Amino acid sequence: MYNRMKTAAAEIRKLAIQAMAAAGYGHIGGSMSICDVLAVLYEKILNIEPKNPQKKDRDWVVLSKGHSGPALYAALAYKGYFDKKELLSLNKNGTNLPSHCDRLKTRGIDLSTGSLGQGISLGMGAAYGNKIQGIDSYVYIILGDGELQEGQVWEAVQFGAHHNIDNAILIVDNNKRQLDGYVEEVCRQYNLRDKFLSFGYQVFEADGHDTKDIYEKLLKAKATKKPSAVILDTQKGYGCCFAEIEGFNHYMVITEEMAQKAISEIDKRLKRQLC
Repeated sequence: MYNRMKTAAAEIRKLAIQAMAAAGYGHIGGSMSICDVLAVLYEKILNIEPKNPQKKDRDWVVLSKGHSGPALYAALAYKGYFDKKELLSLNKNGTNLPSHCDRLKTRGIDLSTGSLGQGISLGMGAAYGNKIQGIDSYVYIILGDGELQEGQVWEAVQFGAHHNIDNAILIVDNNKRQLDGYVEEVCRQYNLRDKFLSFGYQVFEADGHDTKDIYEKLLKAKATKKPSAVILDTQKGYGCCFAEIEGFNHYMVITEEMAQKAISEIDKRLKRQLC
């Protein structure tokens, strides 16, 4: 099971890199840091049917850090929501895969996101609506640590606590960096665990690049029957050799040569992990 998730993470990384290379650029850093959690969600956690993406009791994924769309598109293509070849149209005229996620364009996208801070509000509202209707499903909301500087995030967190929205699970991609530099230098976030605890959330922490750890913490979050947050300790650009060593990897120009080198390295790393 765990090898399957590791393989999925590698494939999602490769597909996302190929998509951005075809465009010539992309939000590489934050896309790479969430590939492992996407692999866990789409391989083992989510109640979904790619051939019936609007089924009423499906689990939802809301990418509040919407600029990491290439990773989510890659996960959707990997699971069969649409042909992998469509990834090569990323950000191009007439594409169904715009820079930020659009539910009206992309099969498998549950909510449109992009403007930071708004995705969690939409996701929390969706979870609350499903709960009121008695729909047995979960909404997984992926946030960036830099995004947590938005005040709207904490309004949504408070709303979730007040209404005991236990079918919404917050996932924080704590990669320590944002567009303008390190989060601690731009606007210190202090102790994330304590902040969520102060709102009455159950908080779990995991190595964001260890699929087994992520899987186990997500299961615990589901079992709490209380609003919960899973904080992932991640590295921006993780798994992509040229992005890992780049100081400013939020958004990069990406050539086919860079992509092929990165994909080759991903295959080598996966082989070592599966031994």
